[in-house]
Amino acid sequence: MSAADEPDEELFARVFLTRVIEPGDEIGGRWVREYGVREVARRLAEGGRPLAGVSGKRWKGLLARAEVARPRADLAVAREAGVRFVRPGDAEWPGQLDDLGDARPLGLWVRGRASLRMWALRSVAVVGARACTEYGAHMAATLAAGLAEQGWVVVSGGAYGVDGAAHRGALGAGGATVAVLACGVDRPYPRGHTQLIGRIADQGLVIGELPPGDHPTPSRFILRNRVIAALTRGTVVVEAAHRSGSLVTARAAQRLGRYTMGVPGPATSGLSAGVHELLRGEAALVTDAADVVELVGDIGQLAPDRRGPVLPRDLLAPAARQVLAALPGGRAARPDEIARRAQTAQDDAIARLYELRALGYVERHGDGWKLTRQAMVSVRGGPEPC
Repeated sequence: MSAADEPDEELFARVFLTRVIEPGDEIGGRWVREYGVREVARRLAEGGRPLAGVSGKRWKGLLARAEVARPRADLAVAREAGVRFVRPGDAEWPGQLDDLGDARPLGLWVRGRASLRMWALRSVAVVGARACTEYGAHMAATLAAGLAEQGWVVVSGGAYGVDGAAHRGALGAGGATVAVLACGVDRPYPRGHTQLIGRIADQGLVIGELPPGDHPTPSRFILRNRVIAALTRGTVVVEAAHRSGSLVTARAAQRLGRYTMGVPGPATSGLSAGVHELLRGEAALVTDAADVVELVGDIGQLAPDRRGPVLPRDLLAPAARQVLAALPGGRAARPDEIARRAQTAQDDAIARLYELRALGYVERHGDGWKLTRQAMVSVRGGPEPC
């Protein structure tokens, strides 16, 4: 590395701190905000007096981590793996992550050629259960493919189940996807998704807060979810039990003022219980990409109207439909009764009845009128007359 390419002190300090301070640590974030990243790194490297907000025991733990932190080595390993470090203030830094306040990442390790900032501007998170059903995998893949086809970037966590299905759906549609990992981006996790995460890195982006080689833990998975929520315009949950980690992502999105959406499932499915709980709150119900884009997209990007098939009775004039709906289902009725039910004059009702007879909807029975067998299904497609 030439002198011109030598990383600056602030970069070294941030990379150093990614080894020392856990992702989402708001106390560490407050130190960085109040004292600056270089001063916090210096205090930890030199083993000075504890900074405010931590016990002596925890401070010793941080100092022990600081002793083995090697930012130059981390940057060298990252460079060999085709990974770059993006920090606040860089042109590629997504400004929406600043909404996390003191829980904002110190920086992100990024693998892939695209601009993270540009992709994040038009992105949606699709998350859900790891042990998803076939229905959940199908919905996640279909939703992600639809979003990708409309030019949206699909963001997820790279895990088994819904996450993997969402990534594959976007990739299969030739679209863009981002995997946010809870470990070093040079060490794909889960191992069974090594090939998938490699494909994402080639066609999209793989990002994470932890330095090269670092391993995931349960708490890191949970804290990773705040990045997914903050990075995107909205979060869609596809299948989630009551204690699913994907609900953490959804609630973080709500706190950050992002859109929160859920795909409904069977009322009897425990894997949809968490989604249904969200839908009883402030989350919006979505069933396809058009629904999602209507919420998170630009003004005027509306989902198509949802309606059932057109029935022959829908083509009738409103007055004729009103008289048709007024006929009882199983017996003949006199014109005065039909007029009363249709809330119209008797002469008008009789005129409409003759029109309906010509179309095969009604027939004369003595002094009364009755629906034909052919018309019964058509009429029952609407409100049942009293």
